[in-house]
Amino acid sequence: MTLFSSVGVAQALDGREAGLQAMHQALNSVGAATPGLGIVIASHQYQAREVVNGVTSLIGDTPVIGFSTPAGLTGEGQHPHSVIVALLSGDFVAESHWLPGYAQSGRETASKLMQLASGRTEGQSLIFFADGFNGDAEQLCSALQTISMPLAGALSSGDLHTGNTYQIAGNQTGSGGLAAAFLRGNLRVGIGHDHGWDPVGSQFRVTRSRGFWLRTLNGRPASETYAQLFGYPARDWAFPPLNHLARLYPLGVEQGDELIVRAPIRVEADGSFRMNATIRDGIDAYMLVGSRMACEKAARQAAQQALHQLGNAKPAFALVLVDIAWQMLLKAQPGAEIAAVQEILGAKVPIAGGYTLGQIVPGGEKSPPHFLNQHIVVVAFGEAQ
Repeated sequence: MTLFSSVGVAQALDGREAGLQAMHQALNSVGAATPGLGIVIASHQYQAREVVNGVTSLIGDTPVIGFSTPAGLTGEGQHPHSVIVALLSGDFVAESHWLPGYAQSGRETASKLMQLASGRTEGQSLIFFADGFNGDAEQLCSALQTISMPLAGALSSGDLHTGNTYQIAGNQTGSGGLAAAFLRGNLRVGIGHDHGWDPVGSQFRVTRSRGFWLRTLNGRPASETYAQLFGYPARDWAFPPLNHLARLYPLGVEQGDELIVRAPIRVEADGSFRMNATIRDGIDAYMLVGSRMACEKAARQAAQQALHQLGNAKPAFALVLVDIAWQMLLKAQPGAEIAAVQEILGAKVPIAGGYTLGQIVPGGEKSPPHFLNQHIVVVAFGEAQ
């Protein structure tokens, strides 16, 4: 059976109607094929339960996973306040799982994922979405060290003011959880990733960090360091729009021979940066700045990597997971990253995706998966030849 995909997108006053319309549109394109997996990308402005009710009412027991986002993405570009549904059908089997305890323990959630993966047939891959405001993605990744299969994940995003986000698995949904889908069968998955941020010369020493809060750089509150660089008073960084725009200027943190990108979710009232990955005291960090040109190049590079990993399999669908910083940076050119991906994959390959607060990709051989900030991840699905 040929691998086939379709994408539906809809806007409506409530989530149930938007989910219903998007699913109806996607099902119309599938035709007689039976969907094997549904991926839902929904605006955080909708109620999660309403979206789930609308989506699942038309496809019964078909496995579904999804996440919330400030704006979804398709081959047509960016879609705020919408529900996007992607359906895959073909010679594969999928199963979705709802793991509600991710916010309490990334390690335990990883252990459950490995239990679910054990004893399965070859040719298995894993896609998952976790809470972007609560939970420890690095802990999850380090505990997944022994899992050996193609995997890709993202941290769901939403309202940066309230920290409202949700994940979807089957007819279950909520915050603080992880939604996972295992795929097995005649399916190949290619994963590529890159980012468009480069160091600009400003170097800092991380002098105080506690958990997810980066307190001081060079002995001063983090917001004061940024205030000195950008000319806005330190107190202004604790309020919109600067408290969220700080994500546009992440830190490159030294880890071995490379710089790992770590970006604030927001600036707190006390001037500290709320991160979603820990940063150790005493290490050097560099200011990073992104550009449209560098991001478009990164999008093409990520798509090229994904295509290369597919080998001789033709892409039938691409899931594109993009950091929320890209939405901020490309505000004047919404959807520019999708156009860049299409340059490589071709305009006819269906695309669905959304903006996220972090991305997870495979590590090297015998290495745990990598938790990323500021990246674009292209997950290309093709039929094994």
